[in-house]
Amino acid sequence: MKISFDSQDIKFTLKNKTQLKQWITTTIEKKKRKTGEIAFIFCSDEYLLNINNEYLNHDTFTDIITFDYSKENHLLPICGDIFISIDRVKENAEKFSKSFEDELHRVIIHGALHLLGYTDKTKIAKAEMRKQEDSCLGLLSKM
Repeated sequence: MKISFDSQDIKFTLKNKTQLKQWITTTIEKKKRKTGEIAFIFCSDEYLLNINNEYLNHDTFTDIITFDYSKENHLLPICGDIFISIDRVKENAEKFSKSFEDELHRVIIHGALHLLGYTDKTKIAKAEMRKQEDSCLGLLSKM
């Protein structure tokens, strides 16, 4: 099991790495899965826009893109790369009147939930994703 936090084209240092790794691992274990190699890569809007264009053919800014390497095989440990735009997280924190850290935690767990098979393509799926995010954020506040 290895959860890593890196930055690509920006300087960004994550606080409480050990606590966040434990939180992500606990979230995955509560869903009866195992944690494999998961890389969180913090980057700029431009960097993530290039990934969005290249791999998903979307010409839009986004806060997160998740690449799931374990896919639907529930026997395998969860593995993936999760790219997070720090620019987008900052903007969304202001937009939704949240602290940067609260919004960042929501986006981090959002990526982990994608690796667990949750989606956000429909209204119903979005509502379930938000419910799961809130539940996981509640767990973090108790750690």
